[in-house]
Amino acid sequence: MKRSFLLLALVCTLCGCESSDEGNTPAAVEDSNAKGAINTAALPVTKEQGSTDPPGFSVEVEGDRAGSDFETAYEMCAKALADYYKAIWNGSEIDLDAYIENKNLNHYMKKKIAAQYDLFLKNNLVDNLVTDVDIGVSKAEHAGGDRSYVYLKLDVRVQKEVGSYAEPTEFLVHRSNGKAVIADWYASGKDSYDSIVRGDSQTIDNPDIWNDSEWIEKVALITD
Repeated sequence: MKRSFLLLALVCTLCGCESSDEGNTPAAVEDSNAKGAINTAALPVTKEQGSTDPPGFSVEVEGDRAGSDFETAYEMCAKALADYYKAIWNGSEIDLDAYIENKNLNHYMKKKIAAQYDLFLKNNLVDNLVTDVDIGVSKAEHAGGDRSYVYLKLDVRVQKEVGSYAEPTEFLVHRSNGKAVIADWYASGKDSYDSIVRGDSQTIDNPDIWNDSEWIEKVALITD
């Protein structure tokens, strides 16, 4: 019952923040020397229409690896977000296997998508379809070492047939078998599904979080 109340609060928050704001400007990628020297450049805001057949995203291991990792991670996450928002609002299918390798995160995202779409459907909110997803980069960092990964904080604005709303989202992307995959995915907006289920003010810096059985048990989300 408590979870249902919180999810209803989530719907009210999302609906309340819809607006006709069309403003969206590119944000520069941050060069964080504390997490490894990288070559960075401003990434533009992109419009993603959604992808029904996302390609595999290979990561270069030699040469300008850092720059390649950033471009690859950004492109993949942008496509994943477009597919995700069309799944929770429009009822479109999303191939999570194209983006997520970890079975625990994959299962969590399936539950998250189903719960949100069902809630929106029950509250007659799915008629206002998502048409575009505008994505800019707020922050990007590269961490080296044995488990090299990319951290992205993306400014997302979901454009609907009527109005729009914003939801900042954080990702960790790492390499697995020569491909980039999402290791963690957290929407940090107030009263977002993730903030309700996982807790707010999370620090997204652990690419192995979804292999931590104790943490997963505390979150109480994927054992059913």
